[in-house]
Amino acid sequence: MTDLKMAQSDQKQQMHHINHTDLEDFVRQILIANGTSSQNATIVSKCLVSADLRGVDTHGSNRIPSYMERIRQKCLDPSATPSLRQITPVVAQVDGHNGWGFVAAHKAMSRAIEMAQEFGMGMVSVKHSNHFGMSAWLVKQALDAGMMSLVFTNSSPALPAWGGKEKLMGVSPIACGAPSGNDSRSFILDMAPSVAARGKIYKALRRGEKIPVDWALDGEGKSTDDPAKALQGVMLPMGGPKGSALSIMMDVFSGVFSGAAFAGHVTNPYDPSKPADVGHFLVAIKPDLFMTMDEFKGRMDYLYKRVTESEKADGVEQIYFPGEIEQIMEERRLEEGIPLAEAEVAGLNKEADLVQVEHLKIQPA
Repeated sequence: MTDLKMAQSDQKQQMHHINHTDLEDFVRQILIANGTSSQNATIVSKCLVSADLRGVDTHGSNRIPSYMERIRQKCLDPSATPSLRQITPVVAQVDGHNGWGFVAAHKAMSRAIEMAQEFGMGMVSVKHSNHFGMSAWLVKQALDAGMMSLVFTNSSPALPAWGGKEKLMGVSPIACGAPSGNDSRSFILDMAPSVAARGKIYKALRRGEKIPVDWALDGEGKSTDDPAKALQGVMLPMGGPKGSALSIMMDVFSGVFSGAAFAGHVTNPYDPSKPADVGHFLVAIKPDLFMTMDEFKGRMDYLYKRVTESEKADGVEQIYFPGEIEQIMEERRLEEGIPLAEAEVAGLNKEADLVQVEHLKIQPA
């Protein structure tokens, strides 16, 4: 695992700020140099940098070294073209053919949106796919088309079933969204069923940081603040059996239902030994099925105000709508740049050296 071999320390590393367009172009060039078509490289790079902009650093451009290693080990086919099979007028399935999960999921959501525009809703299952990064970009794809959405995926083992001690279920994110009116921010929910996303453990390891002791257990089943030991153990589900049940739900809809791997057989994206066979489940829904769009958006505005203007608990300065903090972060990083740790910049530039791409441009401090 390439990025796990980086030198670690107990002190935080120096941070560099990168312009988002420079980072997107850099990632795109690396992808093309590693066998991805120009069109697909644009999709993948936009999705990764979108995560960086929203502050979801665990699913952004720092994933490039692990993805490229999977390509070099022939566990991910960067040139694969996903195929689509129409099942009913409102149901389709995409076969990712072990290509980019971003590309397969983008194709699936595009088709779901087309069906929803004609029939009110569209559902697409995806099999033989790979990690598609942050789920919120798919929610945003639907929002840009004026659609509500559900976005499910399964993932490699990280959580035990409630009462167990072995890695079995993934920390598979639950995501959904709905468009807002003129006076509120869109509803974007994207969360893992674990106390913290596993990507945050990898991020802490890269940056030489400790983790909270309630995130994971080490290989002996003990609490730990060491990310390396945490990766040898298991993540902890949020809400005990509730988080465990949600991770199983993701496996039912994304794995069992689609024909992809399930029940602990999805390969870790940092493991370059074999294909991942990830499954996804995507639904797009027209918001104006039961009322006009103006009525729907007005009701969303009212919900937003009721939530964010509700009475605050002691010590709370502001109440946020789901996804609002990430949207505020995106606005900030569009201006200030995307912060990457020194080890992350070094890892990306190492990939650039391998394919003779120019190093990242770093913004002046």
